[in-house]
Formats: sequence, C-alpha cells, structure tokens
Amino acid sequence: MNGKSAKSLPPLGFLTVVDSPVHGLFGGYLVLSCSGRPLEFHCTAPVRASRAQKILYGPTLEPFLYGEQIGRSLIANSKLQPSVVLTNSRPVLAAGQFTELPVVLIDNSVRDNRPVAPSETPLPQTPSQATPTSTSVKVGEYFVELPAGDHATIIKQLREISLQIDLLEPFDRIDEAIREAQRVGESTRDVA
Repeated sequence: MNGKSAKSLPPLGFLTVVDSPVHGLFGGYLVLSCSGRPLEFHCTAPVRASRAQKILYGPTLEPFLYGEQIGRSLIANSKLQPSVVLTNSRPVLAAGQFTELPVVLIDNSVRDNRPVAPSETPLPQTPSQATPTSTSVKVGEYFVELPAGDHATIIKQLREISLQIDLLEPFDRIDEAIREAQRVGESTRDVA
C-alpha cells in the first residue's frame, strides 16, 4: 500500500474488556491511525456486577456489562470517530446497538494460514463463527464477524489495514495499558 492510500484510510477503534479477579471489569478503547499509531485511548474504572444484577440479568449480564455499560460509554466519550470498532470479545458486540459505528468481532480462536482468493470473501457461516444476523469473513489471517448490512467498505478497509498492522495486536496494548494503570494505582495507594 502506498503512503497516499494509507493516509486516506480513516482510523480504527479497538474495544475490549479485561476481567481482573481482584478489581472487576475494565474496559479499554484505543483508536489507531491506519499505520497503527495511537490517536486516542480511554479506559473505565472497574465495574462489578452486584449479586442482584447477576440473578436478574442471568445470561444477558455479560452483554449488558461489556456492551451497554462499558462499550457504549467508551465509544460515546471518544472524540474521534473511527470507521469501524473491532472487539475480541463477543459480549462487547452489544455496544453496536448504541452506536452508528459498526462493531466487528475479530475471532482469534480460528486461524487458517491458507491464502484466501478474492472470490472467497464471504465465508460460509457456522454457528461458532457468526450469529444469524451477521456475516463471517476472512481478513488476513483472521475471521471477522460483521453485523448485518453492507460490508464492502469495511472489508476493504480492514484488508488494507491488515497489511500494515496485525489486527489483534492492539488488544495486547490495551490489556497492558490497563494492567499498568492498575499497578500504578496500587503503588500510589501503598504510598498514601
């Protein structure tokens, strides 16, 4: 990809939730340029479900916490508007109900190093890869699950950017940034 086309690509958002057994759930949202440079980062204070919420929400608790409470808040408070938000956590997909931005799941559990021909773009859906209203597509070495709708622009952008950066690597950055914030917070409490 030449420099001109790389600069014309809009930024990408990466949204995940880190579960800390000690503190609770932390949401992290990183917006990157198409070359992989950070443009904006936000994380939440820890979130814990009450016992009553666990009982009342049942199997809908994770989508509520990850998507509605954490994801929705992080996307809404961002100053930048990426073209797409990627997540590595299925419950975060619930955030897509509260934003105009497409929220896309990148599946790191299924890797296939076989080259994919352009004619193979839409992959057959299997229950483990996609919900009934989504489409699973191969982008680089990963499968992504896209919400219902027109996907051509999203797929094209993700494929172009996947030539520049590993689409899963930003989640490692978010995880490490959240863990570093926890360490700093704990050492600050120890001093005080």
